[in-house]
Amino acid sequence: MIRLALYQPDIPQNVGAAIRLCACLGMELDIIEPCGFPWDDARIRRSAMDYGENLRIARHESWDRFQGATAERRRILLTTKGAICYTGFTFRPDDILLAGRESAGVPDFVHESADGRVLIPMAPGARSLNLVNACAMVAGEALRQTHPLS
Repeated sequence: MIRLALYQPDIPQNVGAAIRLCACLGMELDIIEPCGFPWDDARIRRSAMDYGENLRIARHESWDRFQGATAERRRILLTTKGAICYTGFTFRPDDILLAGRESAGVPDFVHESADGRVLIPMAPGARSLNLVNACAMVAGEALRQTHPLS
């Protein structure tokens, strides 16, 4: 199944919303640490509600540990520097959708190691979408392609 990975997230409410998104879509969640907040932050729990109870969350203490744990899967980076629109990308059922920090995206070494880079076209002058909104859009397309309804 498609998974979602958040690289060093800054905002606990976004992690909570990602937990809820993954639980509702049947996806697993990877968190690549360090996070910009304490993991037991009440804001995570408020945003996630009780959805975290039914979700497998893998926490990785570093990028290197994440790479080692996911070496056999493609990592598809959501980035404003991508050249391919997410709707034109061909997803696979075992892809990991990777989203960067809300404040800074991902460092160059992470960008360069991605197996694919997709972008969401935006209106002129717009800088970025909310992290979880972007993840939901791309996850929806990836799931549409890999798990079509019968």
